[in-house]
Amino acid sequence: MLLWGCLFIMLDVLLQPELRAASLPLHMDSVIQILAQIEQEAPALHLTAPGLLLMSGSPFDFFQHLLLSGAPSPTELQLDLLGPELRALATSLIQHRVGSGQEHGVVLAPDGSTVAVEPLLAGLQIGLHGRRSIAIPQEFRASPSEVRDAHKKGLTLAPQVSTTPQDVGDISLDPSILPDVHANSPTSVDNLLAVTLARALGIAFLPGPGTQTPKGLGPDGCWDQISAPKTFSLSSSEAPSALTVAFLNGALDGALLGHYLSRGPKPPPPLSHLLTQYYGAGVGGDPQFRSNFRRDNGANLTSQEALAQQVWGSLLLIQELEPSHPQLANLSQAQLAEVATQAAKEFTEAFLECPAILPRCRWEAAPYRGSPRMLHLPLGFLYVHHTYEPHKPCTSFSQCAADMRSMQRFHQDTRGWNDIGYSFVVGTDGYVYEGRGWHWVGAHTLGHNFLGFGVSIIGNYTATLPAAHALRTVRDTLPRCALRAGYLRQDYITQGHRQLVRTDCPGDALYRHISTWPSFREVKKKA
Repeated sequence: MLLWGCLFIMLDVLLQPELRAASLPLHMDSVIQILAQIEQEAPALHLTAPGLLLMSGSPFDFFQHLLLSGAPSPTELQLDLLGPELRALATSLIQHRVGSGQEHGVVLAPDGSTVAVEPLLAGLQIGLHGRRSIAIPQEFRASPSEVRDAHKKGLTLAPQVSTTPQDVGDISLDPSILPDVHANSPTSVDNLLAVTLARALGIAFLPGPGTQTPKGLGPDGCWDQISAPKTFSLSSSEAPSALTVAFLNGALDGALLGHYLSRGPKPPPPLSHLLTQYYGAGVGGDPQFRSNFRRDNGANLTSQEALAQQVWGSLLLIQELEPSHPQLANLSQAQLAEVATQAAKEFTEAFLECPAILPRCRWEAAPYRGSPRMLHLPLGFLYVHHTYEPHKPCTSFSQCAADMRSMQRFHQDTRGWNDIGYSFVVGTDGYVYEGRGWHWVGAHTLGHNFLGFGVSIIGNYTATLPAAHALRTVRDTLPRCALRAGYLRQDYITQGHRQLVRTDCPGDALYRHISTWPSFREVKKKA
C-alpha cells in the first residue's frame, strides 16, 4: 500500500493548478526525485489506490472507472510532503497535450528519449492495482444514458473481472472480421493495454470532422537544451497528433512496467528505485529490460492482432460511455473494427518494428555548413561502414552523443566537409542517431553518395562483430522502415564501403558478416 500512496500523492500533486511554473528541468531524474521524496517523507504511509485522478479532462471518467472497477476510494492526503519546486514540476506535468508547436507533460530520459509522464503513471497505477482482463458487459448494449446513470448512482453494472493470466491479451483478430462483425467483436479488454495504449491509438485514428483524415502517429521534436530541458518543440509544422513519439514512449514504458509490477516480486520495489533502474542499467540488472529497448520489449508484450482487439474494445466502451463523442457518435461496429485494425497495424509497423532514431538536435549537432543537396528518392543502395574512430562501441546516450559530436567536428573541421558524412549512425545503446538523414546527400561513399544511404556502426569491427542489436538494426529494422516509407527501392542492395572505395572499412569481421546478408551483392565488374 505504501507504493500506492506514493503514486497517489504524485498524481494528486499533478492536479494542483495554482502552483507556480516549474523551475526544475523537465528530466526523468526530477520525476524520480518527486517519488523518492514522497517515499522518504512518508515511509509508513498507507493509502488506497489513486482511482480516477489520471483523467483530468473531466470530473468523472467513465472509461477509467470501468477499467479500475473495484478499486477503493482514495483517502485524503497531506500535500506538504513536497517542496515548492517539486510541486511546481508536478503541476507542469499535469496532463499530456500538444499545441502551438509544443508538447507538454513530457520529460527527457537519461537514454536520450522523450517520455510522456501521464501514460507512464497510468501503467504504474494499473500494475500496482492489478492487470486484469475486463469483460465488456451485456448491459452496455443498453442505452448509454442508462449506463452512465447507473454508474453515477452506484448501481451494479460493473463488468465481470477475470484475473487468470491466460485471459490477458490472448484474443486474436479474425481476418473475416468485417463480414461478421458482431460474431467477432471483442468481449473483454486488458485494462493495462487499454489505459496506456489502446484508447489513445483508437482516438488518434478516428476519422476527423468532414473529410479530415485521421491524425495517426505524431512527430518527435527538440528540447531547448539537453543539460536542463524546459521546452519541447515538435518537429512538424502541421497540426500534430497527440500520439507523438514521446507519448508512445511513455505509453510503452507504462505498459511494460505495469506488466512487471503485476507479475513481479511482492511487495514491489519502491517506484523511485524501479524507474531509476528502468531508465538506467536495467530492471534487476537486466540490460535488455530498460527504456533503450522499449520497442523490442513492446513487440514481445502484445501482437498486432491482439492489440487491434484491444483498440476495438476500447472504442466500443468509449462509444457506449460517451455517446456524445463527436468522432464516435455515428460509427458502426464495422467502422470501429476498421479503425482498430489500421491503428494497430500502423503502430506495429511504423513504431514497434522500426528503430528509434534520435534526431540531430538530441545529440546537439552543429549546423550544416553551406546548402545541403536533396536526394532523389527512393535510393537503391545501403552502404555499411564502421567508424574505426571512435574505436570503442558506445553503450550510453551521453557517450554516443559525444561520439557523434566528435565525428562531426572531425568531418567539418579536419576533412572540410559540410556536415557529418554518414546518413545514420548506429550505437550499441539501442538507438540510431540521425546524421544527414533520409533526404540529404551525404559524404560517406565517394562517388556513390547520390545513390545510397551510408550507415555506420560506432566502433572498430576489424576483429570483432558489433552487438547483435546493432547488426539487426542495419540488416533488418532500418531498411524495412525505409522500404515502408519509400526511401529505399524494393530491390535495394547492401554493400560494404570497401567494395567501392580503397579502404578497410567496415572492418574484416563486419564485412565478412554482411556478405552473408540476403541483400548483399558483389560489385559488378565493368566489361
